[in-house]
Amino acid sequence: MQFEALKVFCDVARNQSFSRAADANQISQSAVSQIVNQLEKRLGVQLVDRSRRPLQLTHSGRAYFDGCKKLVEQYLEVEASIRNGNGNGNGRHLDASIRVAAIYSVGLRDMSQYVQRFVAQQPGAQIEIEYLHPDRVTERVLDGTADFGLISFPEPTRKLVAVPWREEEMVVACAPSHPFVAEGRVKVAQLNGLKYVGFDRDLVIRRKVDRFLRDHGVAVQGVLEFDNVENIKQAIEINAGVALLPLPALQREVRDGTIAAVPLRDARFVRPLGILHRRNPKPSPNAQRFIELLRQPDDPITEDQPVSGLYAAGHKTPPPPSKLASRGNGK
Repeated sequence: MQFEALKVFCDVARNQSFSRAADANQISQSAVSQIVNQLEKRLGVQLVDRSRRPLQLTHSGRAYFDGCKKLVEQYLEVEASIRNGNGNGNGRHLDASIRVAAIYSVGLRDMSQYVQRFVAQQPGAQIEIEYLHPDRVTERVLDGTADFGLISFPEPTRKLVAVPWREEEMVVACAPSHPFVAEGRVKVAQLNGLKYVGFDRDLVIRRKVDRFLRDHGVAVQGVLEFDNVENIKQAIEINAGVALLPLPALQREVRDGTIAAVPLRDARFVRPLGILHRRNPKPSPNAQRFIELLRQPDDPITEDQPVSGLYAAGHKTPPPPSKLASRGNGK
């Protein structure tokens, strides 16, 4: 059995698609289908459930993918190190791809900066990032189609490891014409009775926000609910209500003047972001290197503008956080 066949199968498993695997290997879709058919015939089991869209691995297919994935990664690393004249297996030119599943609000701009830095350190590395609903992020990690996931309020499980990544301050997002902007900072109690645009009830971040408001004796008037931060921001831009959102997710809108970010005066509420990966098998060496880069103390916000510049006009940066206000698992 040839190594190329294992790599093609792994690409089918990661992409859940014959056509995408064909593009990744620069062969035809029919050739990919034949390779998978030959593997199934040789093993005497069905590896891919072709009746479902996107394609899903069978139980045997998932077990086979788990075993083949690390072999393929290790082979590509050894091959790359030899090609670069470094026969000790520690070559830095890596061709193996890294699959990342991330919640929408992590931010394309932030991740692009991390990808650029990693590729500069590891020439030839390929990183594919898919932005998904929080539940789908966890599913991608569990079924092995993502090397790791980026999610808020992470929580470890029997099968998943949750690695702390960073904490993001939650601020009041409102239209630039809102009276809060002139105040610079607001007390939590001032949200009482206001029209509020929130996350869907099935998201953990919604439960965390609800608990935070309840602990401060605040009852808002819910007017709209969405499953992602982009739709919430669009509702705020048309002055449909206010919302508690992570400050980094508002960078573009604050700089463009379409949304104001007003910090809380009397409370500290943060959203913890974390990295999820399976306990067994562990992420490939290449994926582990990318995780290490992500965890380096370097906040993308500060690269071209200080955090204070993201707040409503006239506000001074608040004091450093005293303690984490909320933890859990979700968006």
